[in-house]
Amino acid sequence: MKIKLEILSASSICAKQEIEDLHTKILVPKMVTRRRLTRAAKMAIYLADHVSFTQGKIIYGSSFGELPATANILHAIQKEEGISPTHFQNSVYNTAVSYLSMLHENKEEILTVSSGDNTSEKVLKAGAIKALEGGTFLLLVTETLNIDAIDEVNTCHAHLESGAALKVRLSTETPTIDIKTLPVDKHLPASVQLLYALASTIKTTQKNIIEVAL
Repeated sequence: MKIKLEILSASSICAKQEIEDLHTKILVPKMVTRRRLTRAAKMAIYLADHVSFTQGKIIYGSSFGELPATANILHAIQKEEGISPTHFQNSVYNTAVSYLSMLHENKEEILTVSSGDNTSEKVLKAGAIKALEGGTFLLLVTETLNIDAIDEVNTCHAHLESGAALKVRLSTETPTIDIKTLPVDKHLPASVQLLYALASTIKTTQKNIIEVAL
C-alpha cells in the first residue's frame, strides 16, 4: 500500500553542540513554564512555530529520547544523591511534544515513535496511516545528545542537536519528490536524516508531494 502526502511547510535545525537561539523567551512567555522545558521541548516548540503549527495530531520521533534528563538521573544514582523530580518527569520519550501541546492547548492525539536508526522512516509511515483520518498534522523528530562526557562515547555524530518538522496532509496528486533518491546528511543521527532531508528539499514554487510505502 502507498499513501501520498503533501508537505505544506517544513523546518530543520542542527548544531555541533547546542543550537544557540531557539526564541524560547518569545515563544514561551511564562518563565515558570520556560524553566521546565528540556532541550528537545525547546526545539519542538521552535520547529512547530516555524511551520505554523499549533493545533492537530502530532507524530513525534526520537531514537535516544530525553538523553540529558536520563543522564542526570543516572549521575544522581551513581553519586547516591536524590533524583530531581523535574529530571524524573522529563525523562519520558513524549516530554517534548507534551510541552508543545500544553503550550498551545492542543488536545489532539500525540503518537511517539522510537525505532533506532529507522525512527524517521517509522514516523513517516505512522503519519501516512494517520493521514487517512484527514486533517493537517505535524511530523516531528529531534535528537539532543549534548551531555557530559559525550565525547567519550560519540564517534559518529558531528551534530549533537538536530531536528526537523513537516506539516502535512493527505494528497491524491502525483509525487514530486522521490524519497528513495534524497541526499542525506551523514553527520546527523540516522534517526533524523530522512525527515531532515525532506525538510531541506521542499520548494516554495511547487507542490511538494511524497509517496510513502507501507
